[in-house]
Amino acid sequence: MPSPYRALFAAPGSKGFSAAGFIGRMPLSMVGVGILTMISEITGRYGLASALTGTLALSAAAVGPQVSKLVDRHGQRRVLRPATLFAVVAVTGLLLAAANGWPDWTLFVFSALAGCVPSVGSMIRARWTVIYRDTPSLHTAYSFESVVDEICFIFGPIIAIGLSTTWFPEAGPLLAAVCLLVGVWWLTAQRATEPEPHPHDEHTDRTSALRSPGLQVLMGTFVATGAIFGSIDVATLAFADERGHKPLASVILAVWALGSCLAGITFGLLHLKGKAERRWVLGICAMAVSMIPLLLAGNLPFLAVALFVSGLAIAPTMITTMALIEAHVPRAKLTEGMTWISTGLAVGVAVGSSVAGWVIDASGARSGYVVSIAAGGAAAAVAFAGYRRLTRPAQGEEPSSDGGHTDGAGSRQERTGQQHGTDRSVA
Repeated sequence: MPSPYRALFAAPGSKGFSAAGFIGRMPLSMVGVGILTMISEITGRYGLASALTGTLALSAAAVGPQVSKLVDRHGQRRVLRPATLFAVVAVTGLLLAAANGWPDWTLFVFSALAGCVPSVGSMIRARWTVIYRDTPSLHTAYSFESVVDEICFIFGPIIAIGLSTTWFPEAGPLLAAVCLLVGVWWLTAQRATEPEPHPHDEHTDRTSALRSPGLQVLMGTFVATGAIFGSIDVATLAFADERGHKPLASVILAVWALGSCLAGITFGLLHLKGKAERRWVLGICAMAVSMIPLLLAGNLPFLAVALFVSGLAIAPTMITTMALIEAHVPRAKLTEGMTWISTGLAVGVAVGSSVAGWVIDASGARSGYVVSIAAGGAAAAVAFAGYRRLTRPAQGEEPSSDGGHTDGAGSRQERTGQQHGTDRSVA
């Protein structure tokens, strides 16, 4: 591992919470595609499968920020353990309902209840922020976390789809639930690196991190970005199925994640100058343009190459997003702010997967990538429309950092080696 990454783990406890976070984040890439595979294997209905994953994503979008808000106030251990137990029980109910042919409405009920799953990636990034705030190492830490996210997306779909297609349909989501339980319990057992909770405060409780104009732009853009992710998952699974190689969908999605992983590793070693906002908009536009070749794919190898190229824009954009959040969100609401990005992605995944599922049922697998192209265009449009909001200084409470998004010699990015300017997983 390059030395900047190795140096991260000189901090006491960092290896332990990183390992726990890796296990706890595996469900990010396993649950959605696992449910898609499970339902399509049992019923053959991609519309139902995508609607269930959409329900799960929307529920997570509604509940996730509230869970993170409680974490900021009461601490990770006190909140994450009961939330995780509730989510695991709900996933278990979903598997039982699917296996025993219960009515469709029961599947939707359990999918909605499973949305209580916590954003483990946000919890890990919050720990890194406490350790390396206002140092160049924070950019490296955010880059490392994006790489971990992509590693999860490389192996998660392979494991989930492989288990559900070769063992039994419920195997993928079942293993995801076990990983969530083990990862969260191990993480919350590590109290030394847990961020200090912020006590109950009347003014803080009245407001939300989402009041930040900059965070609103980031979240809005990532709703469309989530639609890209959700539609590609469904379309790729159906595309491989149409060609008689459904298990290969996991390999193709892993190639997509591999492109992002390699880009994230490289990006973490760079010390870029200039405005982070400009790099962020460029990354969003690159993702949008990279959707076009997917519609031209006539076979699985071509699709794999197109997705690999598309993946090169993902991790750098996510890394930059995390730094912009830290610059625009008050320190006492950092976990909540990071979770709002996951919420935007979850809403987008819900919309993208659901729309793509119905389009595929009506017109075939390749037509699902039309949804991806439309979502990419929407993401770029929102990014351009909200650019000026991102360049304004944070208002109100003291942000987690003072940002410094300009190129001037007096900016914090210039003084600290661009730790924030070059820099939300979940899965």
